[in-house]
Amino acid sequence: MDALTHSDSIVIARPPEEVYDMVSDVTRMGEWSPVCKACWWEERDGPRVGAIFTGRNETPERTWEMKNKVTAADRGSEFAWEVQGTHARWGYTFEPVDGGTAVTERWELPAEGIAFFEDRFGPDAAPQISARQEAAISGMKETLAAIKRAAEAG
Repeated sequence: MDALTHSDSIVIARPPEEVYDMVSDVTRMGEWSPVCKACWWEERDGPRVGAIFTGRNETPERTWEMKNKVTAADRGSEFAWEVQGTHARWGYTFEPVDGGTAVTERWELPAEGIAFFEDRFGPDAAPQISARQEAAISGMKETLAAIKRAAEAG
């Protein structure tokens, strides 16, 4: 199976550096995401390539925590990370546009992530992957809208 990807964008009436500062403060992700309810930096770290943070996700069916490794931290341009263990990748890009910043959220489950799910779940891998893909797709609009509300409120 090829990599799975999805992205969505929104324009926020704030400069790219300000929106980046909000998003790269992973301790705020629980304010915006419908699934990720909390994040914290390991070792009192911060948004830099190689930094590790833990995210706590919650759905009606379960709660789980995953370590994440920052893979891009370019203030005002890009913030991204890989979910360790599953190889899923999440990220945001920030592009200046008239009226503010075009913010794009991206999710990817690369081939090695698909292989991880196939090894872990065997015949149940396809529904497990599908559920994660659907959650990523449905959650992006909600997350981006919440970031926009918070950024434009002050």
